[in-house]
Amino acid sequence: MKIVKMCAIGERMGYTKGRDQRGEEPMLYDIMIIGGGPAGLTASLYAGRAGHNVVLFEKMFVGGQAVTTYEIENYPGVPAVSGPELVQKMEEQTKLFGVTTIHEEVTGLSLEGDVKTVTTTGGQYEGKTVILTTGARPKRLEVPGEQEFWGRGVSVCATCDGAFYKGKVTAVVGGGNTAMENAIFLSKFCEKVYVIHRRDTLRGEKSLMKRLEALPNVSFIWDTVVEEIRGGQVVNGITLRQVKTGETSVLPVDGVFVSIGVQPNSGLAQDILETDDYGYLVTDQNMCTRIAGVYAAGDARRTPLRQIVTAAADGAIAAYSASIYLAEKNQA
Repeated sequence: MKIVKMCAIGERMGYTKGRDQRGEEPMLYDIMIIGGGPAGLTASLYAGRAGHNVVLFEKMFVGGQAVTTYEIENYPGVPAVSGPELVQKMEEQTKLFGVTTIHEEVTGLSLEGDVKTVTTTGGQYEGKTVILTTGARPKRLEVPGEQEFWGRGVSVCATCDGAFYKGKVTAVVGGGNTAMENAIFLSKFCEKVYVIHRRDTLRGEKSLMKRLEALPNVSFIWDTVVEEIRGGQVVNGITLRQVKTGETSVLPVDGVFVSIGVQPNSGLAQDILETDDYGYLVTDQNMCTRIAGVYAAGDARRTPLRQIVTAAADGAIAAYSASIYLAEKNQA
């Protein structure tokens, strides 16, 4: 690899003109970032501070899964903060360095060659590099009644929907950090919260376990899976199966919060970039994919830990790698 002087990384690259399907003449961006979660926001911040012209694509609101987190206690330097508050501060930082945010859904990618193309619901955009920070989405139980009652008693986000269950009975399905966080949040509103887990012990952080186990209105149902979600206009119960005995029972509840893990939002690049058996994008330690000038960061890539802090670190590394690539191309 060619050695690049650090001062070159912060130099703004020149751009050319092209024409998109709307007849407009967009700039050729230095760095195009797809996904506005912590990884994408951090990549935007680092790329903007380095002096690049940067565009961030996010079809809805920025923040990703972090927005659904009630309280964050493990982000370095911040003793306790809500997910929406932390994300808001991240977004404000990107604006200080001229990052353009476009709220359009990305529908296609062309990543080979020196000029990459991102197609959205609003048109086409061109750039020299692409950073994929598309994140992950919650898995579903895939049981009868789940889709039928989605939004009518079935949810994945206690922070978003917990207040609707004040004084009611809810069930949280899962045994990891997200399940525990959801149960802790729901305990503030609900008369009763059941945590249903297919194993006989939780598998998240010890500090969360201690907090959860100390709550008087939280009960655990071990070695059990949900077979069906029941109801009329809204949810009124769930059918449970004890995995060791096979016995089934019906538990009356007013709401079900599915918290069984995530799967990557990597569909855009599945047939272009390398993925592992679970669909996660494969990168090296510098966030580089198999295509030069294309990077992946955050929950969408293969990594041993998926947290806000690791997503942010990935985003910083990806932006740095993209800067090195641009500097080398500029000197070629």
